[in-house]
This record gives sequence, structure tokens and C-alpha cells, in this order.
Amino acid sequence: MPANVRIGAGLGFYGDAWEPVAASIERGGVHYIASDHLAELTLAILQKDRQRDAALGYARDVVPMLMRLWPLMQARGVKFICNAGGLNPAGAAAALRAAFAAKGWKARIAVVTGDEVLPRLAALAPPHMFNAQPYELVRERMVFANAYLGARPIVSALQQGADIVVTGRVADAALFLAPLVHEFDWKLEGAATQPELDRLAQGLAVGHLLECSGQGSGGNFGSQGAWKAIPDLAHIGYPIAEVGEDGSALITKAPGTGGRVNFDTVRQQLLYEVHDPTRYMSPDVVLDMSELKLEDLGEDRVRMTGARGHSRPAQLKLVGGFREGYKAEVTWGFSWPDAWDKAQAAVAMVKAQLADRRMAHDELFVEYPGLNSAHGPLAPLPAPEALAELNEVWVRLVVRTQDKAVADGFGRLFPWMALSGPAYTCGFHGLNNSSELLGIWPALVGREVVEAAVRVELVSP
Repeated sequence: MPANVRIGAGLGFYGDAWEPVAASIERGGVHYIASDHLAELTLAILQKDRQRDAALGYARDVVPMLMRLWPLMQARGVKFICNAGGLNPAGAAAALRAAFAAKGWKARIAVVTGDEVLPRLAALAPPHMFNAQPYELVRERMVFANAYLGARPIVSALQQGADIVVTGRVADAALFLAPLVHEFDWKLEGAATQPELDRLAQGLAVGHLLECSGQGSGGNFGSQGAWKAIPDLAHIGYPIAEVGEDGSALITKAPGTGGRVNFDTVRQQLLYEVHDPTRYMSPDVVLDMSELKLEDLGEDRVRMTGARGHSRPAQLKLVGGFREGYKAEVTWGFSWPDAWDKAQAAVAMVKAQLADRRMAHDELFVEYPGLNSAHGPLAPLPAPEALAELNEVWVRLVVRTQDKAVADGFGRLFPWMALSGPAYTCGFHGLNNSSELLGIWPALVGREVVEAAVRVELVSP
């Protein structure tokens, strides 16, 4: 059993940068990289890919990422865990095998499947998790449904000797908890004593701190004024956790990288997306952060102890996606003088055309980038006299409709206004960008229903 395990943060979302991961491998002494490619809505993006090509449905950045990282990993014995499989883990693994074979590289690649529950969802008919709406409302429109798996299948893959583990929808922090369970032989299923639960809770807290790439080391830091003191964000280092057998963790980053690991940056990430700090739910353990202690040791090092654990929940969360109509959007701008009044007149013209042409729609959303698009109703518009003197006004209109023809035709309402509407300052953006909307259906299902179908396969020698 190792004295400690060092885990480096990988990506925080599909499309994130991987050069900081290379720095963690080269200079951070990591044993594992855990990479989270699936933000909450990423499965909807991957579903649209899969509709165009059945071989897709996975986060395609995983292939170029590992083509860059594998030579560094192989030389240092670093293992890689990711949920980039999305809706098609087998497809992601096949793409990796093909890319590696072209280079003559050999790696043991494990694939975790079984998180997809759509074929069984009709029988389960789970109501909406937050508003209790019945499943019947979306039954015929549902196009994907995936449960959040825990650490067990990843642990099983590592036990089989996998160098790279590709999963579908796995709880973000479970990607980081799994190598700790594997290396320290922590009890996972049936953990009941307080020390057993606390170790799992510490591991979950580590995963929560590392799951968002640079956000755990000073990126996206929102403290008023203090963000200016975060050094060299252009070369940020992603956080690294050095974890002991008891779960105590040192949060740091690779030497010579930008960013900052201190009490404030770690505390901000700790509370990110947390509804109840005393009951942070995961498939493997329920984390209580209320007694957690962060000790700033200086030099980009923060020690974390004191996490408390409670028994894992009986149910797993799933996220489903259903067809919810279409949208189209257009943005264009107006300049002084009378920029605000010109924008208002143009919006009125668009509304008149929608009515004249009887283009049925559920909503026409209007916002003004630079004035109220970031905070919506929490950002009151300037006083009328200030609006009258604005240098420029941008207006963004988004139509939401159940009729694809309406969405496709929305952009055609605008070009004639270039010569026949209020004087504008630059071209229209987004005239031909209609797209299908996918609604999200969160729900809870019995874990036994999901876990019975989970499979781990070592697909590459």
C-alpha cells in the first residue's frame, strides 16, 4: 500500500484545455489524472452528435488529449480516468484504440457501460426530481437517460490493470475517489463504521475540489478585488491532491505553473454547486462538510481534513433528455445617436412580423448584451436619460417554438431591415442557426436497477 497517492485534475468540461494536465504529469509527480468531460448539459450536446452519426456520442476531445498525454503518462506510469465516453463509451474506446494503433502504441483501455437506462425507463416511469411532474409528459419524447454511477466500476477496471478507464455518466467526484479506494483498499460497498465513511467522505471532498480543472487553483475566482492577485492565469496549473491512507489531503499544483492554491481559492471551489453542505450526495457516500478544516500552509499548499461521511443513498440520480421544440437567435447592434430607441423600434418590427406571418412560438426572449444579459432582472436598466446617451446597444432575440419551420424562418425576418429599418451599426449575427432544444429530466431510481447492468471490459491488451 502506498504512503500517499497523488491525483491531478484533468478537464473540467468538454473542450477544456489539456496543456495544464501535461504540466501536472511532467512536474507534479502525479500517479493518476481524473478528467471530467461531462458538464450537466453535455449529454444533450452529445445526443445531437449521435443523431448525426451513430458512431459518435462521446466527448471527442479525449482522442487528441490522450495523443498528447500518453507518451508523458507511459514514461511515468501515470493512469488516466475519464467520463468522456458520454453516451457512447465503447465508441470512445474504439476511437482511442484506432488512434493508438496508428502510432504503434499499446495501452490497456477499460470501458465502463451500463449507465444508460433509457430502455428501462418506461417501466420505471420516474417523476421529475424537483417538481414531481409525471413521466408520462415526456415518455414519447425522451431520447436519452443516464444514471450517475459511483466509483465501483472504475475500481474494478483498475484492479484489472487498466491504464486508461473510459466511462459514461459517472458522478464527477467518483472519478477521483476510485483510485483512492483502489490504492488504499478502502471499503466501498457496505462501509458502515464512522472511520470507513469518513475516509470515503474525504475522498469525495478531494474529488469535488479537483473536478473543475483550473477553478480549483484560482481560475474563475470571484472574490472582489482578490482575483487580480492570482498570478499568470495564462499558464495556470490545475490542482493536485496528495492523499494519505486516512484520507487527509494536501491540495497543491505543479511547480512553475500559474494560478494560486490558498484558503480562499480552495474554499470557493469547496462550496461550488453545493446545496446543503451537511449532505452533499454522491452514489458512494454522503459528505458532511460542516466540520471540514482547511489549513493554508503557504506556497500553494492547503491541507484538508475533517470530512464526515454518512451511508450512501438507496437511489441514484439520472439525467434524461427529451425533445422540447426548437430555437433560433439573432443579434445585431445600433450606435449613437438614439441607439436605445433604434433597438426598441427594431424589436417592435420583429414582433409585428411574427404576428403578421402567424409564426407560432412559445417565447420571444429579448436581452441587451452589455446591459442586462449577465444578471437579467437583477440588473436594472439605466435611467431613461442615461439610455438616451448610450454609445451603442446590442440586442439579442431568441425565439422558442414547437414548429421547426418557424425556427428555420426566424432569420429571414431580419435582412430586409438592413436598408429599411432603423440605422444599425454592423451586420446581423446568427441568421441561420436554428437548432433543436432538448429538455432535461432529472429523476431518482433504485440503484439496484442500474448497477445490475453495469459492465467493465478491458478492451485492449
